[in-house]
Amino acid sequence: MDVFKQLKDYYWPERRLLAASIISLICATALGLVYPLMLKTLIDDAILGGQFDLVPTIALTVVGVVILKGLLQFVHGFFGGRLGNRVAYRLRNESYKKLQYLSFQYYDKAKTGDLMSRLTADLEAIRNFVGFGFAQILNMILMVLFGGALMIYINWQLTLITFVTMPLLALTALRFEKRIHPAFQEMRLAMSHLTTAVQENITGVRTVKSFAREPHEVGKFSERSEEYKENQIRAAKIWGNYFPVMELLASLCIVILLVAGGTLVINQQLLLGELVAFFSLIWYIVSPMWGLGFHINNYTQSKASGERVLELFNQYVHVKNDERAVTLEDEKVKGHVCFDKVTFSYEGKQPALKELTFDAPPGKVIGLLGGTGSGKSTVSQLLMRAYNIQEGQITLDGHDIRKIDIASLRSQIATVFQETFLFSASIRDNIAYGINEVTMDEIIRACQLAKAHDFIMELPLGYDTVVGERGLGLSGGQKQRIAIARALIKNPRILFLDDATSAVDMETEHEIQAGFRELMAGRTTFIVAHRISSLRHADEIIVLDNGEVIQRGTHEELIAVPGHYQDTYHIQYADRPVQSNSVDGDGKERRVAH
Repeated sequence: MDVFKQLKDYYWPERRLLAASIISLICATALGLVYPLMLKTLIDDAILGGQFDLVPTIALTVVGVVILKGLLQFVHGFFGGRLGNRVAYRLRNESYKKLQYLSFQYYDKAKTGDLMSRLTADLEAIRNFVGFGFAQILNMILMVLFGGALMIYINWQLTLITFVTMPLLALTALRFEKRIHPAFQEMRLAMSHLTTAVQENITGVRTVKSFAREPHEVGKFSERSEEYKENQIRAAKIWGNYFPVMELLASLCIVILLVAGGTLVINQQLLLGELVAFFSLIWYIVSPMWGLGFHINNYTQSKASGERVLELFNQYVHVKNDERAVTLEDEKVKGHVCFDKVTFSYEGKQPALKELTFDAPPGKVIGLLGGTGSGKSTVSQLLMRAYNIQEGQITLDGHDIRKIDIASLRSQIATVFQETFLFSASIRDNIAYGINEVTMDEIIRACQLAKAHDFIMELPLGYDTVVGERGLGLSGGQKQRIAIARALIKNPRILFLDDATSAVDMETEHEIQAGFRELMAGRTTFIVAHRISSLRHADEIIVLDNGEVIQRGTHEELIAVPGHYQDTYHIQYADRPVQSNSVDGDGKERRVAH
């Protein structure tokens, strides 16, 4: 019961419901003892003793017991159901809360299908056991004790004879539990694999269809389904071996009773009514022993599920607040960011950044250029403390970010990722996601800056249009512009654009950048891009390769010297004359060939 000891905080606050459920079930079970006594009285006193006037009393007593027992069972079901649901509610909320605060390191390895299985099937198994399974096991024990006590009261010698097989029944049940628990652990794991396969297929359905890999996915799912089926069959075999043994032992108990009890009745050492009552009590005891396998099954499933839930609860949160973390005051934040010899590597991999050093004063624009895996996106991940750096220091306005409250730090940063995610909600809600209170005028203004207002107004319901899961129904560029608007409306001191315009055309990119320049005024901005056109206006451009700085300077400085930046420029503008930007008197940027 160690698993349930660790989960005590989630069901113990509802101990009144647990007590009410158990007490009502115990009372209902105790009333079951009335039937054997009524049988004994009916046969020995009313029928054989000639006291026929007892029959109506016995009948009314039985009817009353049936009604009262039914009411008590209803009370047990009502309170047990409420108990199970409240416990599942607490566990579900705690599980979801834990998932919200787990670090990126956990999600780098976690599988969505497995997490979904923990929050659904595993919690359902725990709910069933806490609500009903525990009370049923306790009830089973009490049935054996109550029934055994009444049997001893009637005839202790016959009781000892008929109880010969009881230790064998208990031993068989215990052996069954030791075998069935690992089987259910494997079954739960196989179910999570199956759920993961479904989730990944649905998420990547466009990739599957674009490569015509439907047969491959069907085969992969069949393998997962086969794994789950084999685990179910393995558990079923254990069950199949268990039931015949239990039936044999129970039948042996009945045979012993009939032979020994019949002999005592013939020798007038036992009344016929007492034998019938004994026979009824044997089933009263054997019945819960017979169902011991079901209760062990219920307990084992919930135990395996509890272990998986506790595994989630016990996950270490790598990124968390310092005990003396400070909260930033919005009006005092300037946005001065410094990286001082920052080194970082993902688990088991080469360093993503090696002693990266740069200074980003308030209002400056820092461009980051480099190939895939050069460490550009890692800069944003470290700045928002998605991961903890291993060496060096990152400061914001002179404060080590590790000493700043995480929520306070992230409230000053708005990031637009290359991979855009939209919730299954209205466009208005998606844009306003990052802040609590926002006006419609502010939403429209952000969308105008992100060049999203026009296409939104062409949608059937405008800003109230509900986008599908992951933004389905919108083009990649449209989703990206909504994500940009979502970042702009946050009004951050630090803006991080991680290839934020990669999914839009060059003309739209140019228009969005014009809106950015208006918003960037007074804000520290980081731009990660593969297009040099996105970085030309940056105050400093840092070129990364394998986590190291290989070049840095302004666009004019870098274009003038041989190196990675100049090579990239020539590749991207191979078919064009060299261009520079100038600004007309009306503030519009134009390009001049030279």
